[in-house]
Amino acid sequence: MTKTRDFVSVFRSSKKPDTYLYVRRGHLWDDLPETLRTLFGKPVHAMDLVLTPERKLARTSAERVLAGIADKGFLLQMPEEQDMAIVEFKMKLGQRNR
Repeated sequence: MTKTRDFVSVFRSSKKPDTYLYVRRGHLWDDLPETLRTLFGKPVHAMDLVLTPERKLARTSAERVLAGIADKGFLLQMPEEQDMAIVEFKMKLGQRNR
């Protein structure tokens, strides 16, 4: 179940431009999946905020962030081009496995 409000920390990637990670404030970096930490690089703190489903965010919805944190403990936000490249790659993999 998604919480209706949470205190969230936002970090930007030191490796990937326009890539952000949302986590519950106080979440330990070492508790995140190793593959995510490797991909993301050193986290650079961007901001802390109280997040409610109604809050407006620039490139994602607050509901999506809260759901990701409730489900996985984080939400990784990547530029749209990278999002599409991942979707296309997964689609190609799916076609090969048929």
